[in-house]
Amino acid sequence: MLKPVSTLVLVLALGSLAACGKGDGGNQTSAEVQTDKAKDAAGGKTISTGLGANSKFAALAKMAGLDQTLAGPGPYTVLVPDDAAFGKVPADRSATWSKPEGRGEVTRLLTYHIIPGVVLAADLGKAIDRNKGKAQIITMGGGTLTATKEGGNIVLTDASGGKVTVTKADEQFSNGAVHHIDGVLTPTKA
Repeated sequence: MLKPVSTLVLVLALGSLAACGKGDGGNQTSAEVQTDKAKDAAGGKTISTGLGANSKFAALAKMAGLDQTLAGPGPYTVLVPDDAAFGKVPADRSATWSKPEGRGEVTRLLTYHIIPGVVLAADLGKAIDRNKGKAQIITMGGGTLTATKEGGNIVLTDASGGKVTVTKADEQFSNGAVHHIDGVLTPTKA
């Protein structure tokens, strides 16, 4: 079982990809979050290999060069929209994603779906409860998401006010965790 960032201060240090969280016993580095026991339980399957070669998220991650990052040591928490969610993105927004000139936009979009460290659903729930119904999450791309609860589900609101629901949580890998979501989050314009 992964050792989560338990109090989830949710203001993760982004000066480097090594995030710091505060556990119940004090400060932890991201390397301490991912235990050897968790790595052994997940085997060699990283987030990158766990995404499935045919998923739209995996294809975009490969195009942006983030597949190698998600195959690295992490740890990361990745919010993965299902393929149907990508199908709902307006064509004018996604038209350049498969072209070389769209690589920067795809990278910005995907890093908005990655959180440094391991953040399990229970951590999000506790942070929401502690912060009177809302918790701020800083993404790897430097954007902010707001986590709330609606009808017992964790809902994430992006910078443009769009909401997505976590549909499947806590899929664990050797270098972090994945939460599946029912929509594509939209970062602010660069």
